[in-house]
Amino acid sequence: MKIAISTDGKMVSAHFGRCPSFTMLEIEDGKVTQRSDVPNPGHEPGFIPRFLHEQGVQCIVAGGMGRRAQDLFSQTGIDTVMGVTGGVDDVIKQILDGTLQGGESLCSPGAGKGYGVEKEECDHENGQE
Repeated sequence: MKIAISTDGKMVSAHFGRCPSFTMLEIEDGKVTQRSDVPNPGHEPGFIPRFLHEQGVQCIVAGGMGRRAQDLFSQTGIDTVMGVTGGVDDVIKQILDGTLQGGESLCSPGAGKGYGVEKEECDHENGQE
């Protein structure tokens, strides 16, 4: 299974579309067989779900994303796990031991509207980015 984690440094990025990179994992038999960092190709509506689908990704892990992005990932057959915070290495460990739990998206409804054109940041609650 190929998984992409929205990444900002060593942490899970709160908004998948604005993350500097994606940590790409290939997991077989409960072990990471391949790990790489792929720069974010750019935040344009619909582009990242297509890009990750072309990379063979089957699941995206992120702090949050808007409803439209969730729908686009669903259309490409990519599962979404949102509401994830913390260090990427900790999240990978949780994936491997089956304890990773998602939750509500960290992005407020409508926060992504116009995002990537005129907005520099998403409007996350509690000052999270």
